Amino acid sequence: LEHSVITIREAEELIRIIDLKGVVPLVRLSSNNSEQIKRIMDAGAHGVIVPMVNSVHEAEAAVSAVRYPPLGKRSVGLARAQGYGAKFKHYFDWQESNTLVVVQIEHITAVENLESILSVDGVDAYIVGPYDLSGSLGIPGEFNRPEFLEAMSRIRAVSKKLGIPGGVHIVEPDLEQLNQCIDDG
Repeated sequence: LEHSVITIREAEELIRIIDLKGVVPLVRLSSNNSEQIKRIMDAGAHGVIVPMVNSVHEAEAAVSAVRYPPLGKRSVGLARAQGYGAKFKHYFDWQESNTLVVVQIEHITAVENLESILSVDGVDAYIVGPYDLSGSLGIPGEFNRPEFLEAMSRIRAVSKKLGIPGGVHIVEPDLEQLNQCIDDG
């Protein structure tokens, strides 16, 4: 949804198609908005990718919006994900351990707060948004500058320490860059 014109209805169709193919449907949200998270999860997404998570509070809010009580605050709907009510118990049990929350690390503030963000119970992974991160450093798109490389190094070190998997958005298809990112962890 972020940086696109896809509607919630179109997202539901994409989720259904992806799910029917046996692939895990994740939705990149337009914001850390509990109403949008609820609608996407009710449409059948298995998880969310949450942009601009800069604090522990924002990470907790995202996790809480994905999970039903007592683990979260998501209200109960009876939509596609719950079989329109017929499969609620199955979905309720499934969502406790199968939903994913991926936080986007896109600002130097997030890097400064990374250990607390990635320590939130229910944050499963992270992905770096390199353009926004470099922009927050005042060097948009300059990925070879020392301050950007230092931020990336800190991200890798903290995530390795905590055992949280992550990734980075590679903008231009580049197999060499992909392999380097994999080697770097």
